[in-house]
Amino acid sequence: MAMPLRTVGVIEIPGATGSAFDHGAFDPKTRRVFIAHTARSCVEVIDHDAQKHVATLQGFPGAAGAVADTGEVLVTNRCSASVAWLDAATFKTKAVFKTGVRPNGAAIVSRMALGIVACIGDEGELPTLHSLGVNDGKQVAIDLPGRPRWCVTDAAAGRLVLCIREPSMVLVVSLPDLHPVAQWKLPSGGAHGLDIDHSRGRLYAACDDGALVEIDIGSGEIANVWPIAGPPDVTFFNPSSGLVHVAIGEPGLVETIDPRTGKGVRTMTSSGAHTTVLVPPDQLYVISPSHGGILVLADR
Repeated sequence: MAMPLRTVGVIEIPGATGSAFDHGAFDPKTRRVFIAHTARSCVEVIDHDAQKHVATLQGFPGAAGAVADTGEVLVTNRCSASVAWLDAATFKTKAVFKTGVRPNGAAIVSRMALGIVACIGDEGELPTLHSLGVNDGKQVAIDLPGRPRWCVTDAAAGRLVLCIREPSMVLVVSLPDLHPVAQWKLPSGGAHGLDIDHSRGRLYAACDDGALVEIDIGSGEIANVWPIAGPPDVTFFNPSSGLVHVAIGEPGLVETIDPRTGKGVRTMTSSGAHTTVLVPPDQLYVISPSHGGILVLADR
């Protein structure tokens, strides 16, 4: 029988109690975790091996998302229509690029010096997707068919896959030119959190209407649909355990599903704990304002 994730401990973050956070990421090169602290317009840095908070990086207006790859970090600044490129070792901001209105989901491919940013837009500007060459400043942008959520790249970084809230779908584009490849409609409304199992060629899209959808990345066919406890947010696939973890802010839990068996289990966290960071091979950081920082869970 599946068991809930085991609590390992709590990592305190200054000013975290009652605050608001968004997407974070683990950088395997520096073994640091970078978390968008939206309410404070900063980025919090955790030393994973020491299990402690080590820095608060200021100057990221409305920080909405952080992604990392081999010593590089990309942070979307929702309140300044920009994205910042950071050095994960020195914390130095190497460049800041203008984007569309309200940048949100992002992806990074450091070996290609490429950043991808999905922008929500507003009443005067359509949602857009941007590809950024961080060395040459070259930028490509396309309009999107709806509000974007999270995005991931395939194993070869030849394609980007992006969740669109309404109409609920997964949009596939080529990289770096953003040429549209496919639109895969989902059987549940409000496509939101997204991750990918590169080894099996499967996408996992968590939807606001209460479902986790498994998609064949080769054909776009729906492989499975599993119910989840409520509107989700951040979704991670752990290649070490083969499990999918979906953070649900209300009532405050992590829904864990084994796609090989379809069996699931729920681990209670706290109200408002809607975002997580996967730290391979076996830990899930749950950013929990009521815990004053990070609730560390073991993915057994």
